[in-house]
Amino acid sequence: MRNATLFLILLAIPFLVMGQTDLPDAKPLKIEAANKLDIKGQQQKGTALKMPSVVGNEPEINFKDSLGRKPVKMLPDRKLVQAGTDMKIDPKVGPRKGAKEGSSDFFGNMYLGDVKNNGKFVGIVCRDHEYVDGDRVKILHNDMVVDANTLLTGSFKGINVDLVKGFNRLDFVALNEGTSSPNTAQVDVYDDKGELIYTNKWLLSSGSKATLIITKE
Repeated sequence: MRNATLFLILLAIPFLVMGQTDLPDAKPLKIEAANKLDIKGQQQKGTALKMPSVVGNEPEINFKDSLGRKPVKMLPDRKLVQAGTDMKIDPKVGPRKGAKEGSSDFFGNMYLGDVKNNGKFVGIVCRDHEYVDGDRVKILHNDMVVDANTLLTGSFKGINVDLVKGFNRLDFVALNEGTSSPNTAQVDVYDDKGELIYTNKWLLSSGSKATLIITKE
């Protein structure tokens, strides 16, 4: 019996040794402080995260300069020029001088024709039928000014003129040529019942006039 017990113990020893080799070896964990030394080789204290100092650095700006000792430059160094330098203006912009009489671009007086009407008055309306550029005209009835300065726009505008027996001469004098020569307009004439009795157009240089005759019996 004693021999049998000893045999079993000797038989179990290899299995116990093999079982111990399967366990991992326990090694002590060594934790050291990070950033132990700074750039100068001195011992670093505090947190392991290297944070930049916002207090110890010297300011790069000399605030005494802002007191007038040195001018503060808000713009980069460069040669500044006067506003409008090298700007070119289109000569067509702005009031134009009238063309000289006899030149190819001069538009002289125009006779618009005549019309008969026995009404009490006529309504005369004008508009710039081309480029609206500031054309202005003066309207006369039998050499009497009835509208001294009418600005021609894209819409019709005008006046009523009382008719006299005989000839009623209407003159439209171009006061300017606007920014695009010549002075251009469409003129419509309505009787006292609102019916259109006449329409025409003119091209005038500054100072020229268009004439319409209305005959009343």
